[in-house]
Amino acid sequence: MSGHSKWATIKRKKGALDAKRSKIFSKIIKDITIAVREGGPDPEGNPKLRLAIANAKGASMPKDNILRAINKGSEKGADNLTETTYEGYAPHGVAVFVECTTDNQQRTISNIRAIFNKNGGRLGTNGSLSHIFERKGVFSLPADDLNQEEFEMAVIDAGAEDIDLEDGYFNITTAMEYFGPMMKRLEEMNITPESAQLERIPVTTVSLDKETAKKVLRMIEIFEEDDDVQNVYHNLEMTDELMDEMD
Repeated sequence: MSGHSKWATIKRKKGALDAKRSKIFSKIIKDITIAVREGGPDPEGNPKLRLAIANAKGASMPKDNILRAINKGSEKGADNLTETTYEGYAPHGVAVFVECTTDNQQRTISNIRAIFNKNGGRLGTNGSLSHIFERKGVFSLPADDLNQEEFEMAVIDAGAEDIDLEDGYFNITTAMEYFGPMMKRLEEMNITPESAQLERIPVTTVSLDKETAKKVLRMIEIFEEDDDVQNVYHNLEMTDELMDEMD
């Protein structure tokens, strides 16, 4: 399994866990709300909203929930959500990149700093991890009855740089500039990905023994449990042994 497809598998497993505790729905609702405020409530003319709705459908969010989120984003005087990011290090030099959506930046930075400090890490400055992560489009969708050869030819033509079939899922990686064209190609093929995101993929990784790595992953989980946190990326080397711990 390539590094990119392993990351997609990790995200899918985490998505399943998030769904169990309903947090994935709250994340998507925030994505929809932000998208509506930035580009309006019509998905045809708002690519960001179209993507958020596709992710909502991929996560099996009820249609009524999607419509309520769109209406919420259209309301005047609703909570003013802002997207913000934080960068820092967990113990043993593991880089951590946190993406948040918040209506109170002071609360959010206070919480993020506290999580770093209480777990032996440190909050850094924005841009300090730019050499460690690169942004990639990552798509995950069930293989179902797709013809593998025809499907792969179609997505390669749309800019796929890595395609992996793992556990009944196609994981596709694109350069950031091909994220839109890939989304459009999947729409033309009437395929709704289970997830489609611009991810931050580590260029280099840090290898730790299993018990030490599990402590770092617990810190990552604490970040993910914060209501303001949308995504957390790290460059801890995810061994097969650690992957099994996520089952």
